[in-house]
Amino acid sequence: MRFTLTGFNQKAGVRLYAFEGIADGIRTSFTVGVDLALIPRFGIHIQELPLLCRELLERQAEGREERTLTFTEEEMRVHAHNRELAREAADRKRKAVRRPSSDNVGVAWRTPVR
Repeated sequence: MRFTLTGFNQKAGVRLYAFEGIADGIRTSFTVGVDLALIPRFGIHIQELPLLCRELLERQAEGREERTLTFTEEEMRVHAHNRELAREAADRKRKAVRRPSSDNVGVAWRTPVR
């Protein structure tokens, strides 16, 4: 199933994202609710929420046919943990310093200092 964001509305600190799922030419409406008070705790930016909600729908579409879902605190925690693991892996890759094979690297093209 392919999901497309069709809009959102907000009531009492909960943002409801509306999606349309399309499979075999059949369109089905879905909504995902997010408690906005929780997202700062996990370092999630409001701009990330539509994509995170779509990913939730894609995971849920495999098993259940619920049309109204909630992006829970546990799912936010998992997202924050996975983001931290990716950041640490990128840092390790960036910090891998390569040392020259010898102290004489580049001597051939350098002019001697007199």
